[in-house]
Amino acid sequence: MKSEQQRIAIAEACGWTNVAPLIVKNVKHKGDDITVGISSDAGWIPDYLNDLNAMHEAEKVLFCDKWKWLAYVNNLNEMPSLQDEWLCVSIHATADQRAQAFLRTIGLWQEPNTQPQ
Repeated sequence: MKSEQQRIAIAEACGWTNVAPLIVKNVKHKGDDITVGISSDAGWIPDYLNDLNAMHEAEKVLFCDKWKWLAYVNNLNEMPSLQDEWLCVSIHATADQRAQAFLRTIGLWQEPNTQPQ
């Protein structure tokens, strides 16, 4: 999944509404339009992929259901980059790794080769 898709999916899972990227014309360089952020009815959504505090807030959605929380921890444990330190995985996981595990847990993760074009 592209990072923008991940951020939108996590925001919507956390209850944000009308989530959409804010795109502006790149007039200066006459190039492609650029995304300057992702907004919602409540304002700008957090950068879940780079902000551990934002992922901590997102994790609270899963913590209310012990089975989802266990599935989330299991998804973290299955990440190749963390398998050597599985006993401390939740402490050492990056925001990006937590975001991927979160999306896998709620069934919204898409492998890169299966993304819709």
